[in-house]
Amino acid sequence: MGDARQWIDESGYSKQIGVGVEELNEERAVLALPFREGNSNPGGALHGGVYASMSIIAAQAVARTALGDEVGPFHTTGFQINYLAAAISEGVRAKARLLRRGKELCFIEVTVTSEAGRDVSHATMMIRGRQGADALEGPVGQMAAEGNDPGKMGPAITEMVPFIHERGIVIEHMADGRARLFMPWQESHSDCVSGGTHEGAALALLDTAGAMAGWAVTGPGAFKASTPSMQAQVIATPPKGDLM
Repeated sequence: MGDARQWIDESGYSKQIGVGVEELNEERAVLALPFREGNSNPGGALHGGVYASMSIIAAQAVARTALGDEVGPFHTTGFQINYLAAAISEGVRAKARLLRRGKELCFIEVTVTSEAGRDVSHATMMIRGRQGADALEGPVGQMAAEGNDPGKMGPAITEMVPFIHERGIVIEHMADGRARLFMPWQESHSDCVSGGTHEGAALALLDTAGAMAGWAVTGPGAFKASTPSMQAQVIATPPKGDLM
C-alpha cells in the first residue's frame, strides 16, 4: 500500500492535477480532487481527460496494492469510461472497487462523484502486472490526420481551455472530422515509476483529440459539447517525450 501511495504522491502528473488519497486497500480506493481552474474547460466544467486520469490512477492504485509491487511493472490493458454528467466548479472523488483479482490481472470499476453527490463518470478497467518483464514496445505511430489546418477554433481552444493550455497541447490540425494534437514533454506529465509519461496524461490527450475531431465536424456555433464515452488500450508504456 505504501508503494501505491508513493506512486501517486511522487508522480508529476498526479501532483499537477492535485490528486490526494483518502482511502486505499486491496479492494478499494478513494481519491479526492479539489476544484482548480487548471483542470477545467471554460465555465468551470471539469475537463473529460481529468475524469479518465482520476479513473486510471484509482484503478492502478488498487491493482498495485492487491497484486503487490513484485508483480509490476503495471499497465492498463483495457479501459472503458462513460461520462454521465458534468462537475462544474466543484471537486470530485474517484471510488475504485476491485471486481476480480488473478495472478497478474485485476478487473476494477471506478465511479467519479461530484461534491454535490452526483455520479459524473463510470469506468471499467483491466490492469496487468508484467511480472518484471521489460516495458512493452508499441507499433510505429501512424499520422491519422495529415495537413496543417487548425481551423477557426484550434488556436482559440488552445488558449481558452485551461486544462489544454496547462498541458501545453497544441492543435496542429482540426478540419474535415480529423484532428492532430501535439503534447510536449514536461515533468508535470511524468510517472515516477515508469519514468515516462503518466497513463493518465496520455488518456487525457486521447480524450482531447477525440473531442477536437468532433468539433472539426460541427464547427463553431451555439453548441454545448461533451464526450459521452471513450474506450482505449494502453498498448505500450508511454515514453518520456513528446506525444502526438
